Amino acid sequence: MNPYAVLAAAAALWDRIADRLDQPLRDRLAAHLDVVRRRGADEDARRDAADRAAALLRERMPEEFGAGGEARLTLDAELEGVTGEDIGYQGFRVEDLAVLLIDGHRMVGPVLGPVRERLLSAPALDADTVLRHGGNPFAPELIRLPGAGGLPRLPSFQFSEDAMPWLVVLEVNALLAADRDPWGAADWWLSANAWLGTPPAQLLGSGRDRQLADTARFLMEGE
Repeated sequence: MNPYAVLAAAAALWDRIADRLDQPLRDRLAAHLDVVRRRGADEDARRDAADRAAALLRERMPEEFGAGGEARLTLDAELEGVTGEDIGYQGFRVEDLAVLLIDGHRMVGPVLGPVRERLLSAPALDADTVLRHGGNPFAPELIRLPGAGGLPRLPSFQFSEDAMPWLVVLEVNALLAADRDPWGAADWWLSANAWLGTPPAQLLGSGRDRQLADTARFLMEGE
């Protein structure tokens, strides 16, 4: 059985299996998945890590991921993709399991996964860069998106050229509850906005701060 299919299925079934993964097993899986997701790593090493991670799941949960007829999951009938790590299960991929287990959030699957990839592909600063410029990367009004390994990525649109945050960004992020929903706040800034005629982030520094804040406030009051 293709190990990437097993790992993709584990992501799809996360709500069913998560509570059954004790900490030692989580740590071992995370170590293998860290190798699997490492772009540029030796392909044989990545495949070996996928084999080891899948073997752990088959060993601990044979009724879900076993290779024989005793498994509840018939992976071969549900595969999406053709070979290697491109194989998926119900729209989930191996990367989704790494996100759930290592990065610690649920922006995964056929709907939220593409949103995660789009938002994480936007230019961003790391926490150390913001600190070096005298800012506070952990201010609740700033958007922090968990990237690979759970490390925070702060979308760079939030900062002026000197890496200090725009005041209107802090105001709008507070309205959007960025501390509780950083993905939703980032999506608002980076997606086309019918009222503004452009992604809101494009208007920073244009003198339209009041319009940005009023638009965000109107959105939140309407919910």
